[in-house]
Amino acid sequence: MATIKDVAARAGVSLGTASRVLSGSSQTSPDSRSRVLAAAAELGYIANGPARSLRRSRTDVLGLLVSDIRNPFFSELAHAAEQEARHHGYTMLLANANEDAEQADAYLRTFASQRIDGLLFSPQGTVSPQLAATLASGLPLVFLNRTIEGVDAPLYGTDNAEGVGHVLAWLRQRGHRDVAFIGGPDTISTGAERRAAYLAGREKHGISTDDRLLDAGDFLASGAAEAMCRVIDRGVPFTAVFGANGLTTLGAVRALRERLGAEQAARIEVVSFDDLDWFEFASPPISAVRNDASSIGRLGVRGLVDLLAGRGAPGRRIATSFVDRSRRGVQ
Repeated sequence: MATIKDVAARAGVSLGTASRVLSGSSQTSPDSRSRVLAAAAELGYIANGPARSLRRSRTDVLGLLVSDIRNPFFSELAHAAEQEARHHGYTMLLANANEDAEQADAYLRTFASQRIDGLLFSPQGTVSPQLAATLASGLPLVFLNRTIEGVDAPLYGTDNAEGVGHVLAWLRQRGHRDVAFIGGPDTISTGAERRAAYLAGREKHGISTDDRLLDAGDFLASGAAEAMCRVIDRGVPFTAVFGANGLTTLGAVRALRERLGAEQAARIEVVSFDDLDWFEFASPPISAVRNDASSIGRLGVRGLVDLLAGRGAPGRRIATSFVDRSRRGVQ
């Protein structure tokens, strides 16, 4: 097993510098920090138990790092988590990754310098050097709605397979066969899980398996609009569009109206994974999977509190529901 001396040697820095970087101290140069974190990740460095127990005294502060605060799902989640943390006697520090791994790393470094007691994290993809250092430090951590394969941390998040199942059943009931699916990045667990569930279930529900009807954005409206335009440009007819999250659905609707015009776009039925407030006022209204973001936020905090108390936190997938706003037959 790699030691901190091994990390220091690999990075070409002193033992003291390696120790300061891995403990989250800001008293190191950017170059040294980058080399130490990269070395720790390469060597799979894990801090020893006694060192973890002596790492710092309790601060009664938790960190919450969400993927994108502009996404109403994460806004609701953050509000519920903050209220639950207060109930347990903790102050919550909120940070926004903006769907950017480098920005997420910057906040992880900030959290380390603030010596938070535990972290609630919705990650952007794989294990970065800074996340590797965070894990190596022994900081108690739970994932919210997204996870990273191979990282042993509890996940409190949506049951994505169940949610996609609601949509597939609804599409079949509505008589749709030719469906455009606008997904999210496969590097993000929710994007990968929702795409996999859709691909696995579409044939069973009588939905076209023509992959020209599939594309993916970045879970933001702009990237989804570009993906929707690519599907339109392929010239394969479709009667419905399934957006893999709320902002993806927004981007898809925007592209449909800009490229096809409002009248033709209104003939295409839209369904979303995530229910946004304005969906019921759209013309026509948009049916959607409803995520229980508040429960995810509250349960995530309770799980982290259990970890801090030395109890187990097995994680949990939260059930979804479906809001059917359809008012007409398929044309």
